[in-house]
Amino acid sequence: MDYKALAQETAQEVLEYSQDTSGWKVVKTSKKITVSSKASKKFHGNLYRVEGIIPESITKLSDFLYKPENRVAWDKSLKVYNMVHKIDSDTFICHTITQSFAMGSISPPRLYRLSVPQALRREYGYYQFVDFPAYPASSNYIRGHNHACGCICSPLQENPAHSKLVMFIQTEMRGKLSPSIIEATMPSNLVSFVLSAKDGIKTLRAPVGCGYQS
Repeated sequence: MDYKALAQETAQEVLEYSQDTSGWKVVKTSKKITVSSKASKKFHGNLYRVEGIIPESITKLSDFLYKPENRVAWDKSLKVYNMVHKIDSDTFICHTITQSFAMGSISPPRLYRLSVPQALRREYGYYQFVDFPAYPASSNYIRGHNHACGCICSPLQENPAHSKLVMFIQTEMRGKLSPSIIEATMPSNLVSFVLSAKDGIKTLRAPVGCGYQS
């Protein structure tokens, strides 16, 4: 499989989602985070758009969100997140195992691509499911399928040291989960992801040995 070509195709799809302003329906707002959805063209489910403000620059935020170092330390949705194959400096395959989502875990290898078009003052990260021979499906896990997903980070106009994060998620859970359960729980899980990222950045910035003062 030409993983690099697939990564480029995924990137193009996510950029198209970001330019599509029609048909989105707000399904949840919480703590200044907005989740919208529309029907996915890839499967019988939803494409979700998540928007929030992160107190970090776009360059550092992109690395923080996607590179494996310490990801499981802040991302409460993951049990395992390991890079298993590096294609180039911007493209790699990670194996992930999530925490239980409603009634099962998901264990998909994901192809990631990071790109940094500085002229546009944007940073992008994309991913989607790939078959990777070293990590075949296991009867111990439900293997979900991530269709084209990703995030776009841009500097907040009124405070360039902070970033506006826009994520696009379309995950086909598979297994025995009913669509109604997924639709009821996914927005809250996406809000929790953004809140976990914000907490993770605060922890990363905190001096070693220092606690919080109330």
